[in-house]
Amino acid sequence: MTMQLTPAQHAILAHAHHHTDGKITWFPDNIKGGARKKVLDGMFNRALITPMNDDWFVTAEGCEALGVPRKAPISAKAIDTVIEQAKLHTRDNSKQAQVITMLKRPEGATIAQIMDVTGWQPHTVRGTFAGAFKKKLGLDITSCKDAGGNRIYRIA
Repeated sequence: MTMQLTPAQHAILAHAHHHTDGKITWFPDNIKGGARKKVLDGMFNRALITPMNDDWFVTAEGCEALGVPRKAPISAKAIDTVIEQAKLHTRDNSKQAQVITMLKRPEGATIAQIMDVTGWQPHTVRGTFAGAFKKKLGLDITSCKDAGGNRIYRIA
C-alpha cells in the first residue's frame, strides 16, 4: 500500500522528481512563508524528503509515494554531505553522531559495540539504522558477517 500524499505534497514532489533531479525548488503559489516550512516539516517527518546542505531532496520513500522510480542512488560524496548535515543537527558527542562515526570506520561496528557505546538495546540500534539513518538521512547501511560469525555494519 502506497503512502497517501496531500495535493500540495504530491505537486511539490512530482515537480522535484520531473524537473530538478529530486531537489525541492518549487511550491504551489498558495504555499508561502510559514506554510512552506510546515509542508517541508511534514514531508521530512514522513521521510519523503531529506536535507542536504541547505536544500531538500526527494527520498526513495518520496518516489515510492509518487509511484515513480528513484532516478539515481545517492553518491558517496552526497552521503558524506548528509552525514555532515546530520552532525550539524546533532551535538558532536551525541549518541547518533557517535554511531555514525563508528559506522564510517573501515572495520565498521557490531550491534554489541554500538550498544556498549550508547547504552541502547539491540532493537533501538536496529531501529535507528532503519529510521534515522536510512529513511531520514538516506544513508546506505550495509552488513556482512566476519570470520567469527559476527554481523558487521558499515555506511556504504
